Amino acid sequence: MSRTSSEAQLIARCRQGDVEAFETLIAAYEKKVLSTAYAMLGNHEDASDAAQEVFLKLFASIDKFGEQSSFSTWLYRVTVNVCYDELRKRKYRSENTVSLTPDETGESAQLQLADKNAGPLELAEQAELRDALRRAIASLGEQYRTVIILREIQGLEYQQIADILHCSLGTVKSRMSRARRMLADKLIKNKELFR
Repeated sequence: MSRTSSEAQLIARCRQGDVEAFETLIAAYEKKVLSTAYAMLGNHEDASDAAQEVFLKLFASIDKFGEQSSFSTWLYRVTVNVCYDELRKRKYRSENTVSLTPDETGESAQLQLADKNAGPLELAEQAELRDALRRAIASLGEQYRTVIILREIQGLEYQQIADILHCSLGTVKSRMSRARRMLADKLIKNKELFR
């Protein structure tokens, strides 16, 4: 949702405690929050829990939204921070495995590389490549995995990512370049893809 007068009106109503306005505002972003959380956390239950936490935090702090950035940037920032918190908890509990398997609703469909006109052998090879790509993304460090998810899966612009992560545009571009190199290296080392 672009920053429109109707979005500004909804935000104003939310600040007055209007739950219906908040639900309307969030409806435009709900799938993106869920898919971002899913891509970062790797399972539906944790993604759903994280999304609920994001929406609760937004509702509780909507009056603190300063409008220096867009609402969507603020929303993604909260989403990423909630997911980071969950990942830190996992690491603390030694549960730090992350899977980026697309869900049955196709929310992570951008990762799918299948050609619908391909034959069975090609489809099997594409499935192997998809799995290798998911494993490679999951194995990246948190900061690299995050920029890949926000840019390549969610399709955000570099400046939006910089705003979300509170870092410079140059830092985002540097992390993206490094993440892409690391992914390429990991895929090239996966010899089973290149029989």
